[in-house]
Amino acid sequence: MHRQTCRVLILSLCLAVIGFAPAAAQDDRPASPEGAASTQIGDAWIDITYSRPILRGRSGIFGSGEEYGQTLLAGGPVWRAGANVTTRIKTEADLMIGGATVPAGEYSFFIDLKDGAWTAIISKQGYMETFDREKMAEGLTWGAYGYNPEHDVVRAAMMTSTEEFAVDQMTILFSDVSEAGGAIAVIWDNQMGVLPFGVGQ
Repeated sequence: MHRQTCRVLILSLCLAVIGFAPAAAQDDRPASPEGAASTQIGDAWIDITYSRPILRGRSGIFGSGEEYGQTLLAGGPVWRAGANVTTRIKTEADLMIGGATVPAGEYSFFIDLKDGAWTAIISKQGYMETFDREKMAEGLTWGAYGYNPEHDVVRAAMMTSTEEFAVDQMTILFSDVSEAGGAIAVIWDNQMGVLPFGVGQ
């Protein structure tokens, strides 16, 4: 169910932006533009902010076998689920993820990449909005660099799939949202990971 809904949403999103011509000059735009995904359940909002890398003609960017995910990690311990600054999730409601409660608040979001086995990481570790090497020594992350598992709130398995189409710009979206919860989908190239979540009562 999650996979089919995500496919419909992604294809609709692609159709909606066909022909869009940005007014800004190419030099004025970041290589990985800022992105956001939001949903509202009851009175509570859930927001994800991240940077959205683009394939730019590449294919098979995740790799395979023992090399799976290594290009995206770029030497980091886990994937930042985007580019540049650490991906962030802010929730006004308590969430149930992987059998654990994630209290309302703001967190960093990472993914431990293995071929066919993604693990979502919700972390209370602090982050930097701009890179500062001295702040890394203070325990803050830039992207996933400096990530410390001691700050993990929960690690949860994601449902993964290889699609028959490729998404050019990395996308995070919400799917199958109801009063009880929903799912967070992360998709880029032909790889997709889906993280179900519930909303605490």
